[in-house]
Amino acid sequence: MQWFDFDLNLPITDPTWIFFLVLVIILFAPIILGRLRIPHIIGMILAGVVIGEYGFNILERDSSFELFGKVGLYYIMFLAGLEMDMEDFKKNRTKGLVFGVFTFIVPMVLGVWSSMKLLDYGFTTSVLLASMYASHTLIAYPIISRYGLSRLRSVNITIGGTVITVTLALLILAVIGGMYKGAVDGMFWTLLVLKVAFLSFLIIFFFPRIGRWFFRRYEDNVMQFVFVLAMVFLGGGLMEFVGMEGILGAFLAGLVLNRLIPKLSPLMNRLEFVGNALFIPYFLIGVGMIIDVRTLFTGGEALKVAVVMTVVATFSKWLAAWMTQKTFGMHRTERSMMFGLSNAQAAATLAAVLIGNKIEVSPGVPLLNDDVLNGTVVMILFTCIISSIVTEWAARRIAIKENLEGVNEKPKEEENILIPVANPDTLENLVGMALIMKDPKRKDGLTALSVINDNNDSETLQARGKRYLERTAMIAAAADVTVNTVSRFDLNIASGIIHTLKEYNASEVVIGLHHKATLVDSFFGTMTENLLKGMHRQVMIVKCLMPANTLRRIIVAVPPKAEYEVGFTKWVERICRMGVQLGCRVHFYANSYTLRCLEGYINQKYKGVRAAYTELDTWDDLLLLTEQVSFDHLLVIVSARRGFISYDASFERLPMQIAKYFNNNSLIVLYPDQYGDPQESVSFSDPGHHSDSQRYDAVGKWFYRWFKKS
Repeated sequence: MQWFDFDLNLPITDPTWIFFLVLVIILFAPIILGRLRIPHIIGMILAGVVIGEYGFNILERDSSFELFGKVGLYYIMFLAGLEMDMEDFKKNRTKGLVFGVFTFIVPMVLGVWSSMKLLDYGFTTSVLLASMYASHTLIAYPIISRYGLSRLRSVNITIGGTVITVTLALLILAVIGGMYKGAVDGMFWTLLVLKVAFLSFLIIFFFPRIGRWFFRRYEDNVMQFVFVLAMVFLGGGLMEFVGMEGILGAFLAGLVLNRLIPKLSPLMNRLEFVGNALFIPYFLIGVGMIIDVRTLFTGGEALKVAVVMTVVATFSKWLAAWMTQKTFGMHRTERSMMFGLSNAQAAATLAAVLIGNKIEVSPGVPLLNDDVLNGTVVMILFTCIISSIVTEWAARRIAIKENLEGVNEKPKEEENILIPVANPDTLENLVGMALIMKDPKRKDGLTALSVINDNNDSETLQARGKRYLERTAMIAAAADVTVNTVSRFDLNIASGIIHTLKEYNASEVVIGLHHKATLVDSFFGTMTENLLKGMHRQVMIVKCLMPANTLRRIIVAVPPKAEYEVGFTKWVERICRMGVQLGCRVHFYANSYTLRCLEGYINQKYKGVRAAYTELDTWDDLLLLTEQVSFDHLLVIVSARRGFISYDASFERLPMQIAKYFNNNSLIVLYPDQYGDPQESVSFSDPGHHSDSQRYDAVGKWFYRWFKKS
């Protein structure tokens, strides 16, 4: 009797077992090789070598590997463009430009020379091989994130240089690929330049506008994910249509869409998850399956190629970092940081070698032969290991130095944003706002609250509150953030929020704007007014008319003396985080002295923010902003509670002005931290009757002394 119908012949052809084995490799390769401190990307490639035709011949490289390999290759380049921080490049554009030129030209010169003299390759092959040395992948960047050093000058310079060298390397790859797809003459170069320039303009101009329109119209998570993938492959397909390599189109699509996809958002988390969990590993395993490692040991030429590639790639990157260090007088630890981050060869290198291996200069003769293909794996292995070790060493040295220098600094307040949830229509926007203003390094720091009035106790209200909390947790979990959910009974909603804020030590509250239901109803609503009277923590009242990631600008109206409030730096920090996450400009309107305080603090703490400053002579000029605030802008109005130093009598007209002039705009009305009893605080509406020591609180004195010195 036959109990099992199982074919043990190799290679395995059953689709179920093929996919199962691939998933097993994706699962266990990082675990096993992680213990050996070998990068995961190398683990996937080595696993492909073992199971492929030139290993134990367990799996055949069938059409599924061809399909997923293409998707994975595009995905690598798309994520490389999506995760580029263009603001970092603008901040250090001169140094980044110089480093980008050095880290491209030096490997190109040494690469062409070594390939032609030492390996006896032709000029075209040598240029393509050198472009592989010139490109690099920021594979060690997670080390920087772990140490919290992403704002270092050396890191910003390296990121800026990466934009330049990767783009130039991909252009060389695309040009060489286009050369072998048609006749090369003067008209070829003219048409190539015109077609690439025109298509690049189409991608850069239309893709962001199409994306912004789609994200505003459709908020379904699955539709947004599929839309982004469609845009990636549309860019790749169009680039192939004009005779270039599709990876350049995928890379450009990532660059132009990165401002529409915040780093800390559910969509970004899904894109990275699907790519890192399936597409990219599938591609890397497929790469390993076409590599014959035996050639390294059966002949001297393959080993020679691997050694030359590894040495030239590593030395040229070190030399570029050294030249940048000497040019700008930087510290040697900064040089090590630049070298460590820029030494790893991965994404663009793999793309170039695979494409070059498929290009035939004559029948049966590839542009990059199997020796180069196998040597590339060795080069990737050693450069990734060197990159990780050097970056870890430099990051540890810098972190220790910063810890010693900052040992006397006052510890920052623990961040915990409280989000009361009661309206399903505003729930997703509130959570989205909280996500883009929270500390991106933390995976927690959010508390969702559902308050049930004691007078309206019912199972229906409890079940509805539970659903809201579960939905909040799901939205945050999609962005890989944990939410602490709280459900409680209290005398009223405001009391429940205040008690929860104290019990969970929340740093601020983010609530939705009250919907005015009757003529006698106030603009903010009784609950919000009671909340502002009963607590002095920061409160942000939010009204979103469109998804946050489609906003193009943040307009911030700041009243006089706002810099003297205790919570000044907190709300500025939150606004700056929003600007960084959304990649949009933050435009501050305030009087001249307040603008100086804002500019000084932002230049010191948040240099990457695209900030602009315009003088607003008096708070009565707030209506002038109606000409500046467009439908896709976010208006932030910084207000104050009655009795505090930045409070102005004109705040009483604020609800009427908002309802009349800014009703069709997304906005936030912000009440900063203001400690103490508001009834006993002194109003400084007439500063002539009070001395400086009476006028300024702790924060105000700090700014006062700072500007007196300057």
